[in-house]
Amino acid sequence: MPDDPKEDRTQAKPRPVRYTKACVSVVGSADPPLEVTRRTLRVGSCPLSNELVILDPTVSRRHCELVATERGIHVRDVDSTNGIFAAGVRIYDAVFSANADLQVGSKLLRLVLDPQGTEAASAPSFGSLIGRSARMRALYAELERIARSGDPVLIEGETGSGKELVARSLHDASPFAAGPYVVFNAGAANNLTDDELFGHVAGAFANAHRDRAGVFEEANGGTLFIDELGELPLEVQPKLLRVLQDGKVRRLGSNTVKQCQVRLIAATNRDLAREVRAGRFREDLLNRVEGHLVQVPPLRERMEDLDQLVEHFLSQLDPPLPNTAVDPDTWAMLRRHRWPGNVRELRNVVRRFAVTPERLFPRGASVEPPAAPRRFITSSGKLAPLSIARREAADEFERDYVQELMFRVKGTRDRYVARGDAERAGSLAQVSRQMVQRLLKKHWGGVVIPEDGEERD
Repeated sequence: MPDDPKEDRTQAKPRPVRYTKACVSVVGSADPPLEVTRRTLRVGSCPLSNELVILDPTVSRRHCELVATERGIHVRDVDSTNGIFAAGVRIYDAVFSANADLQVGSKLLRLVLDPQGTEAASAPSFGSLIGRSARMRALYAELERIARSGDPVLIEGETGSGKELVARSLHDASPFAAGPYVVFNAGAANNLTDDELFGHVAGAFANAHRDRAGVFEEANGGTLFIDELGELPLEVQPKLLRVLQDGKVRRLGSNTVKQCQVRLIAATNRDLAREVRAGRFREDLLNRVEGHLVQVPPLRERMEDLDQLVEHFLSQLDPPLPNTAVDPDTWAMLRRHRWPGNVRELRNVVRRFAVTPERLFPRGASVEPPAAPRRFITSSGKLAPLSIARREAADEFERDYVQELMFRVKGTRDRYVARGDAERAGSLAQVSRQMVQRLLKKHWGGVVIPEDGEERD
């Protein structure tokens, strides 16, 4: 029996991903232009933290970042003091698909795009990672190159986006794959963090009855994955930096130094550059761990992978279910949801679908749209007065708009909003920051933190 031609089409090789090719230079500078690639190009006044260094008092230490995407050059302000302006408009997060002049402090950056662009490899997968979207295939191509090196890697991404899967897949494809893979969660760090990292000898402290190796020794010859690096206590950070620089570990209470060959992979859902400015993270440690920077896209930016991910999670159920088990209304609900918890949230929703399909979003996060006519009906079943129906419809619109606005700015349901987030939201909505704050207070329970690092009420 001949093969089904439809089956052949579904097995077609994915198309290569074409990225924008561009160069950026400082107008009036004798320095040659720098190429903007898939790796983030950082711009600022600190020579240790940036690829494009601008020694000018109006330029922040870490001012902005540029990265090539398939849609254009992504430019992001990293909370600079004097901002970025294009054609007189301040921008916080934008994609440029044409040549542009960017005002950075008192300096002018000239961005010149090559219409031919450049192609990245179209790898269909990498390790345990799932997704055939252009964003993921670009990530696979990047990870294939990074895996072959022994350099440290910093993985950035939102909670639940798959950072640990990226780390494990990097290890499995690296020269260290035959060695151990050890995970240390800095988010669970406590007053025994030194002991967990470096180990101890018997008698080093109370209850230290026998020798114990730390995670660096356990990972010798392999990979040490430090999850939630941004949570590491400040007093421990210089000790970690020293081990990364020297490759030598000394257990607590010991005078003996042991050499350890470890490939470090770290992950964070925090903006470590902001943490550096707030004094909560050491800049020299950030420079050490950021040998390669990998950015994992959130699920809402690769929704074309949703069907494949759902199919994968359905196949893991006991008993497994086919995609056809999901009815059209549920598919529509899944595609409308913003997925603040990313792939981890999707996995939990699929598990709930198999048991309690009527409660996919138990915390009220369902995105099922309300039946429009019900807004006009009172509890007694009567038609509401026009003035009341209009006010309730306006409030509902504002609630939906504010939720979508803050998801686009923050990508999270966190009710605490930094002042910079409120300013970016105002710029995106083309209203004042004060208006955003009033809407947050009215509809979202949002609390605006006046400055980074202030205590929350």
